[in-house]
Amino acid sequence: MEDQVIFNKSMSISVIVNRLTQGADLKIAVQELVNKHRISAGSLVSCVGSLSRINLRLAGAETTLVTESSFEIVSIMGTLTPDHQHIHIAVADGKGHVFGGHVLEGNIVDSTAEVIIHSYPQLSFSRAFDSSTGYTELVIDKC
Repeated sequence: MEDQVIFNKSMSISVIVNRLTQGADLKIAVQELVNKHRISAGSLVSCVGSLSRINLRLAGAETTLVTESSFEIVSIMGTLTPDHQHIHIAVADGKGHVFGGHVLEGNIVDSTAEVIIHSYPQLSFSRAFDSSTGYTELVIDKC
């Protein structure tokens, strides 16, 4: 596979910052921000906060972890397209045990979640089925 290197000193990055409040669904809220700001290519670069419920697709995509407790978000990253958010998260419980996986709907904000998204106006991200992986994979285009 050929690497796509896109670097341009004049390339701009828009930064979107939002604080989600208790009861918000993390994945749905990120999609709403993508829609509101008309993000054609973006990344979820930070989210500091807590969750009261997690719903994660675990490695191998065959099982999910759904549980309610107090969780701190210790890491998050994602690739955002207009129609899809590919977000991975790691959360820690009250004993410091870390759980991680692919964010599904149903990850509920406990007290707060401070979200930072970067948008790349000169790019367009989409997803297309890749028969070699069996999943839709990232497609990068210049606008």
